[in-house]
Amino acid sequence: MTNVELSPTEWVQDQTKTILDTGTTEGVKVLGRPIVLLTVRGAKSGKLRYTPVMRVEHNGSYAVVASNGGASAHPTWFYNIQAYPELKLQDGTVTKDYVAREVDGDERAQWWERAVAAFPNYAEYQQNTDRQIPVFVLDPK
Repeated sequence: MTNVELSPTEWVQDQTKTILDTGTTEGVKVLGRPIVLLTVRGAKSGKLRYTPVMRVEHNGSYAVVASNGGASAHPTWFYNIQAYPELKLQDGTVTKDYVAREVDGDERAQWWERAVAAFPNYAEYQQNTDRQIPVFVLDPK
């Protein structure tokens, strides 16, 4: 995809470049856990941006967790997805279109359980912040 911007964060750039160079998310991990690559539109700029996130998949839908490592503020990409919920997700070599929606209540609880099973650090991140960490579910378009 042309004219898509990389993250200004060096380690995220490195992950993204590896995925783009190899054509797959396979083998690219964070803390030993697999990731997927989102292509989202910037809320303010309107530019397309790559965002690698932890892989949390269930029955063809995915969750993305706006943990920001347990920081007190949401990650920038949270606002991008809120503003432009239609996005692309690459898992392995397959890229498809999805529509994101923020979940709450029982549905959030189910997806949160799946997210913590996929990446246990999320539980610690939640303990480190006063905000409830948002969860988006991405359904195939």
